[in-house]
Amino acid sequence: MKWSWRLGEYAGIAVYMHATFLLLIAWVAISHLASGDTLRGALGGIAFILALFGCVLLHEFGHALAARRYGIKTRDITLLPIGGVARLERMPDDPRQELVVALAGPAVNVVIAAALLIWLIVTSTLSPFGSVGVASGPFIERLLIVNVILVLFNMIPAFPMDGGRVVRALLAMRMEYTRATQTAANLGQGLAMLFGLFGLLTGHFMLLFIAFFVWIGAAQEASMVQMKSALGGIPVSRAMLTNFETVSPTDPLQKPVDLLLQGFQQDFPVLWGNELIGVLTRSDLISGLSQRGPNATVQEVMRRDFQIADPHDMLETAFMRLQECQCHTLPVVRSGEVVGLLTSDNLGEFMMVQSALAARPGSAG
Repeated sequence: MKWSWRLGEYAGIAVYMHATFLLLIAWVAISHLASGDTLRGALGGIAFILALFGCVLLHEFGHALAARRYGIKTRDITLLPIGGVARLERMPDDPRQELVVALAGPAVNVVIAAALLIWLIVTSTLSPFGSVGVASGPFIERLLIVNVILVLFNMIPAFPMDGGRVVRALLAMRMEYTRATQTAANLGQGLAMLFGLFGLLTGHFMLLFIAFFVWIGAAQEASMVQMKSALGGIPVSRAMLTNFETVSPTDPLQKPVDLLLQGFQQDFPVLWGNELIGVLTRSDLISGLSQRGPNATVQEVMRRDFQIADPHDMLETAFMRLQECQCHTLPVVRSGEVVGLLTSDNLGEFMMVQSALAARPGSAG
């Protein structure tokens, strides 16, 4: 993720902090100082936020390590002001495994809350919870309450929260996966409407934000699963572009600029003879132009680390690869030769064509 700084790595999983996280730290400090609090109080507020996001990080590692148990890797974990994001390569295909992965995160927060409660009881420092709030009260008790809130919030039965995945996993044990996803998404969007309505009536505008977040997350999850289902069993050769342009590593950047302006394509395979040695993306081309000028060579800005597809791969697999690499184009290679390109755009167009054919009068679909 852009504008993210690497904090470290654990169990082979890199941890990043997004730059906007600093805005949250600054906001906490300014809020304390503006309310007349001392510098020590402001530092205490920052310490609490850091402890809170430490719990969020452990929550995400719960998902990641549970997924690893089923052979699913986690590319990285990024901390954002709104929480953490663990980028799993994929969700398990087995609903029972998905249920375990989805519950693993909240389970970590349950363990943390239980450990904090035991500590408070053993040390005889437990205060009445009625006198403790998220922003006021003893540090440990506030952290305990926040972990309970994290569990309750994440278990809301709506995507993209863990509760939505729990519902989908339970439904998928009894019905087809795509139908289970759509049912869970509909439930989530129904809850989003209730949150939004309640937020408007009571003036709790944070509920409006949550409602929007849930609505979009449910729609995206349903759309993603429907696309994967529709692409299943169809080879890449059916959807790949066969009319494409390539560039040489020694070509000046002006050549791909001319091709780009002529509307041929966005990304270009870089060939040395017939060997694929890199990919020149549109974003790298534009960046190279601004930094080095049109006479710089392709090899100076091309990507040497790239994903490819085989014509016989299934589109579902290639689609997941496009999602994983966060790239726009996959060169399609057969016996070492580039025979086509698979792009996000032509995948979408292929889906539109398939939908139109399925909807025509007399269609078996």
